[in-house]
Amino acid sequence: MHEVLEKESCGVNQHKNAGELVRGLKARHMTMIALGGSIGTGLFLASGSAIHAAGPLGALIAYAAIGLMVYFLMTSLGEMAAYMPVAGSFSTYAARFVDPAFGFALGWNYWFNWAITVAAEISAATIIVSYWFPGTPPLLWSAIFLGIMFLINYASVRAYGESEFWFSSIKVVTVLIFIAIGLLMIFGIMGGSTPGFSNFLEGGTPVHGGFMAVLGVFMVAGFSFQGTELIGIAAGESEDAARSVPKAVKQIFWRIFLFYIFAIFIIGMLISYRDPLLLSGSLDNVAVSPFTIVFERAGFAFAASVMNAVILTSVLSAGGSGMYASTRMLWSLAKEGKAPRWLAYLDRRRVPVASLVVTAAFGLLAFLASLFGSGVVYTWLLNASGMCGFLAWLGIAISHYRFRRAFVLQGHRIDELPYRARWFPFGPLLAFAICLIVICGQGLTTIQEGRVDWYGIAAAYIGLPIFVVVYIAYKWKNRTRLIPLEECKFHE
Repeated sequence: MHEVLEKESCGVNQHKNAGELVRGLKARHMTMIALGGSIGTGLFLASGSAIHAAGPLGALIAYAAIGLMVYFLMTSLGEMAAYMPVAGSFSTYAARFVDPAFGFALGWNYWFNWAITVAAEISAATIIVSYWFPGTPPLLWSAIFLGIMFLINYASVRAYGESEFWFSSIKVVTVLIFIAIGLLMIFGIMGGSTPGFSNFLEGGTPVHGGFMAVLGVFMVAGFSFQGTELIGIAAGESEDAARSVPKAVKQIFWRIFLFYIFAIFIIGMLISYRDPLLLSGSLDNVAVSPFTIVFERAGFAFAASVMNAVILTSVLSAGGSGMYASTRMLWSLAKEGKAPRWLAYLDRRRVPVASLVVTAAFGLLAFLASLFGSGVVYTWLLNASGMCGFLAWLGIAISHYRFRRAFVLQGHRIDELPYRARWFPFGPLLAFAICLIVICGQGLTTIQEGRVDWYGIAAAYIGLPIFVVVYIAYKWKNRTRLIPLEECKFHE
């Protein structure tokens, strides 16, 4: 009798959760998703050009400021995600605590951002593979990599979690080895002369290029850190969000410090910012990654091949995560009635297949656009997505500020929260201010010596008017308003 009742109970629960995603992500998956989202080509390649542009101290200042902003944003997101774990994450939070139109615009903005990222990562992967297989058709490799990303996401959320865990582990081990070898070289233990702080003091100042150079690195650093907010999306499929989200968020600050600040410090100590190799670090020239340069100077003959393999895993990781994030966001929008209802379809394994297929198809079309017409369409799509991440961060700061105020106003106690963001309201307000500065400063780097690059300005800001148009259109059609704090809903 007990077994019969238990089976009936399970059947009721399965029916009740039939329209929901599977909570299959473990704590270790959540931790690596939070970590892996911020380690990639921004650290392995772009860090070199950042030091070349602003000097070692200028790069450190920019990355530290953006790192502080991201830390506060993640604590804000962590507080909301631990209390309200939903796949729509900050789109849902913005719709409940700010304005439904704001949530609508943020959701589609974020879907577009990561769907384009899938195409960008496919393009990057084909370039990386040509290092080993020159002359092979890019369409072949693009099909293979798109297939890998699709299958990882189609299999199950657990498959995505496992792939991200191992991809991120490779990146973490690489950075840790780099830091260890770099320290040995700095102290002269691996032979050679000890550089001391000579590279930092080169040229009479450790900050090269002045304020505009540092501002330019702000942009690079901002793009490098994009992806850390994936933990908010993944919270909707976490086995125990109340415990795993706070654990992952708490580790972000130290990992940002260790993997970015410390790595850039070591690069600045060992390589002159005037070294022309730092400027030419790109996906089609991985041999001049600052990581490769340090490894080769330490005597590792196969450094370029090893780093090429690591960067390939980073690209596949970013592409898989992009497909995961955009699929879940599209599914959440459909479930909330902000996208066609058929996109909310889940198969028997409760995988959002319809949203996955549409996202993969859009990524494929964007990639094909890069092969025709000199890639003009693709370039503008990338430019439009460039600001999307910053707009999402801005939305997180605004949503958390109103979330906490509404929570207290409606009579809740702070100790009811599974995780509490420290330094409120200073944290979200500071993150909002820095993010706004970065957004407004996008086009300043296109102004050089009194000349205004109008094409560059249009490319830098194209994402902003698109966001505003989507926001206003939804607001006008549905007559939405700013939600009073006393009317904000914490549960359905």
